[in-house]
Amino acid sequence: MNLADLKKANPIELLSIYSKILDELRERGVVRSTNNPVADYAEYLVAEALELDLATKSTTGFDATDTKGNTYEIKARRLTPQNKSRQLSAIRGLDKGHFSFLAGVLFANDFKVQKACLIPISVVKRLGVYRKHVNAWIFYLRDTVWEEKGVIDITDKLKTTQLG
Repeated sequence: MNLADLKKANPIELLSIYSKILDELRERGVVRSTNNPVADYAEYLVAEALELDLATKSTTGFDATDTKGNTYEIKARRLTPQNKSRQLSAIRGLDKGHFSFLAGVLFANDFKVQKACLIPISVVKRLGVYRKHVNAWIFYLRDTVWEEKGVIDITDKLKTTQLG
């Protein structure tokens, strides 16, 4: 199907195509759920690029581990013309220290990696803001995060790994 065909499709046809795309991505191991693919794709890329083992989906507080026993919480945001916010999804239990590093990924509108980094939990705790109404910490992946001590830029590793 080409772009002209998509323009002619009605909403239910477009949603059906989207469903089939998600099914195919799951078959290929690129996504692990039927949710928005941004989070799953980020987990896949980070795990592949850094040679991490993904935790089961029901694991509390982290998404992957390395051979040294470090744990990684992986969060991502897709930046679009309609929404340029860099707020990552809520981080629950930050005070419990479930992870060693937060892997933050910013995708461009077309799902290509724009920027990515590993952030030590100490930096996440210092820059994150607790919001009582969601019982979680909010973290913004601003450009200044890359300047923080201990933050490692992994953009090139993820760009090399991204599919396509």
